[in-house]
Amino acid sequence: MLEALIFDVDGTLADTERDGHRPAFNAAFAEAGLAWRWDEALYGELLAVTGGKERMRFFCERHDPAFLRQADADLRIKALHEAKTRHYLKLLAAGGIPLQPGVARLLREAHGAGLRLAIATTTTPENVTALLPAELMALFEIVGAGDTVARKKPAPDIYSWVLQQLGLQASACLVFEDSANGLKASLGAGLPTVVTESEYTQDHDFSGALAVLSDLGEPGRPSAVRSGTMHGRALVDLDLLRIWHQEAINKS
Repeated sequence: MLEALIFDVDGTLADTERDGHRPAFNAAFAEAGLAWRWDEALYGELLAVTGGKERMRFFCERHDPAFLRQADADLRIKALHEAKTRHYLKLLAAGGIPLQPGVARLLREAHGAGLRLAIATTTTPENVTALLPAELMALFEIVGAGDTVARKKPAPDIYSWVLQQLGLQASACLVFEDSANGLKASLGAGLPTVVTESEYTQDHDFSGALAVLSDLGEPGRPSAVRSGTMHGRALVDLDLLRIWHQEAINKS
């Protein structure tokens, strides 16, 4: 039986990257007197690396290696990430980053039907709680976020940790992701996965996903299917989740 749904956050619950995290990074850089500026194209490339501190290090290795030769480089990256989080939370508080279509609806439906809900993300816990209204945040039983595990996606560690906390086998769950790295992580933990694309992931390789959709859909605003099938439905609902889950079980 399907017992739990596990959600990624950035790009999955909301399209936070282009208009949230990216400008927050730039604000932190400007505040620190750095000449770095991540435009939309560059940020799309940097998203190949998961984790904000890891992303800054990756950027420095290619564009500012002298920064990493400073004795306090690790401390400065940590401070920059803390400043970035502060700026990002300000953006969220201003209400500029709405949830993706169908997210709030599906969370309420799933919880009401007795399905357990969990989060598996590399973003910080503060970012998760700031993004989700308190009513929706309270529906999640387990939140794996930030530095809960040492290895970030595409390593499967965060999903393995969430499964351990839930006390469930991977076969009892479905995952929602938006990126190739996220899909690699969930599949690496043996979890059947549905992908909803985000601004920066429309050209990713989603081989192995149960289905790839534009979003979860709303009444009167159907999902667009990129690959797989919704079995004649216009939006993602509990019946469709159970069909996908059974298909995954049959293939395993």
